[in-house]
Amino acid sequence: MLRVGLTGGIGAGKSVVARRLAERGATVVDADLIAREVVEPGAPGLAAVVDEFGPGVLTPDGALDRPALGAIVFADEDRRRALNAIVHPLVGRRRQELVAAAGPDAVVVEDIPLLVENGLAAGFPLVIVVHAPESERLRRLIDDRGMAEPDALARIRAQATDDQRRAAADVWLDNSGPLVDTEAAVDDLWTERLAPFEANLRAGIRAPRPPRAVIVEPDPTWADQGRRLLNRIRHVAGDRLIRADHHGSTSVPGLPAKDVIDVQLVVADLAAAASVAGELGEAGLVRLPDRWWDVDQDGIERDKAMCVNADPGRAVNCHIRPVESPTWRDGLLLRDWLRAHPDAVREYAELKRELAAQPHSSVDEYASRKTPWVNGALARASEWAAQVGWSP
Repeated sequence: MLRVGLTGGIGAGKSVVARRLAERGATVVDADLIAREVVEPGAPGLAAVVDEFGPGVLTPDGALDRPALGAIVFADEDRRRALNAIVHPLVGRRRQELVAAAGPDAVVVEDIPLLVENGLAAGFPLVIVVHAPESERLRRLIDDRGMAEPDALARIRAQATDDQRRAAADVWLDNSGPLVDTEAAVDDLWTERLAPFEANLRAGIRAPRPPRAVIVEPDPTWADQGRRLLNRIRHVAGDRLIRADHHGSTSVPGLPAKDVIDVQLVVADLAAAASVAGELGEAGLVRLPDRWWDVDQDGIERDKAMCVNADPGRAVNCHIRPVESPTWRDGLLLRDWLRAHPDAVREYAELKRELAAQPHSSVDEYASRKTPWVNGALARASEWAAQVGWSP
């Protein structure tokens, strides 16, 4: 099973995307529909809302008067929090029931309007944000839903900003144009990413990668992608992690690299490494079945666990090392030394481009050709660390 979070601001058109995903085969769990279900007449949720806000939020026939309640909560953040404290736990429990009922090969899309606001992004291996400019969202709310402009603006402004949503988004889906364009984008997303992601995750296999090293220009979003990945891993691993870091070339601003996010997890011992690795499917990662080794500068071999991406849209290497291994420290030292030395970044970039352009049969061969430079860089970095008092 693959769980996907779907969100977007009011009026952005999440329902259009959710409907198209359902047509392609996704199981859509709609938080708005559940939110209505848990406050239907006779439900404990409705009784709790009336206790908090009074009988004025009921219609004459005893149903929830949504416009009346909305006028209260969208004008007062404290009252909105009070409503959320009642409804969100009820919605969460019902969501979990519906997800559990989906099949083992399902792509479950959880349509959650306040996914970002409620800090839920880390619970999903992939988050889709549906976007439209505020002016278009405002027009839709006024023209299509009959809202007064002040009410529409209040609802828009009560939600997360575009920047906050973009920070949570693995997929930023523009829904400001014609319907046919949005549907085509959803179709491509399903075919090229979501369906194979689920199949890879279920089978426990890595998504395909280029057989040889391909160096790309630095992507300013690599840091945000690393943060999202680490948040997902922390959500799964919890206090078993001694530390978790984005390291490797994509963690160094301005450094060309293979488009792979490398993260390093440090845990108590090999048993903890195996335990964490076995659970990272919840974060979209699968464990490599082979036996992997680290070799430190003294030539001592030490085990590590290794997880990689099932997602064809984002290559990831997740190295899980016991705290007794010195290798994790070296990775952080090299990262921080490069961040502090622009000349070394340029030197390393030139070498990477040169080696990638040479004939090589595999990424491993490319990596082995870099080893002399990396070892020399670590020696320089160690001198720098002693001078400046660096510690990981």
